Amino acid sequence: MSRFEGKVGFVTGGGTGIGFACAEAIVAGGGHVVIAGRREGVLRDAAARLGPAADYVVCDVMSDASVEAAFEQLRERYGRLDLAVNAAGTGTVGNVMNGPVSEFTRVLETNLTGVYRVMQHESRLMAASGGGSIVNISSIAGTHTHRWMTAYCVAKSGLNMLTRCAADDLGEYGIRVNAVAPGLVPTDLAAGLVANEETVAEYLRRMPLGRLGTTKDIAEAVAFLLSEEGGWITGMVIAADGGHHLRQGPDLLHQFRPLFPAGPGS
Repeated sequence: MSRFEGKVGFVTGGGTGIGFACAEAIVAGGGHVVIAGRREGVLRDAAARLGPAADYVVCDVMSDASVEAAFEQLRERYGRLDLAVNAAGTGTVGNVMNGPVSEFTRVLETNLTGVYRVMQHESRLMAASGGGSIVNISSIAGTHTHRWMTAYCVAKSGLNMLTRCAADDLGEYGIRVNAVAPGLVPTDLAAGLVANEETVAEYLRRMPLGRLGTTKDIAEAVAFLLSEEGGWITGMVIAADGGHHLRQGPDLLHQFRPLFPAGPGS
């Protein structure tokens, strides 16, 4: 029997990058997956690439109404939920002195509050289905400072604690909650970093394995945590980062400082 046979999965940010790779892993494991995101055209194309075991719903994790509507569709179509991956995310550049409060709030609303908002619905449907497994996509930035990525670091650090609290809250319902924390992986969100040779060299210098990750690397770790092979694991944040967590966060000021005019904090 395939590891996800008879299971229904839900993946936010599932149209591209790590989210899409996780959806692929669920389908490859014999499961059915519903991918979610804000851009219907991207979702439609991604679902077509995933094949007949895939479906999509439009869902903005920053909106209560949008999330509620997405889960109403999920209930109507499938009536259950067994697996969930929360991969929707965003980023910004700025430090404590020059980063606008609006940007700080936007990143937290997507990367932290957005996950909380979706997990409420995921956990309720999973509890009614007899249990399940949730995996949040965190980051090396959740444990290591990244200069001028303050909002992103704070959001991912909060996500790590949210993962642990949710695991403690939901265990009695047979729901496991874990997170995977990638290092630098080429995705749409990380495109600006990956395109800068000096930045890539800075990351590689801090990775014992000396290579960038791939979306498949992350999806394999996620699939393990989703599956019964990880059935006695909950509340963990697992680094999938080439060993970057053993060293320091990257210094990216060579790339970020030119984005701000001269002045305090620039």
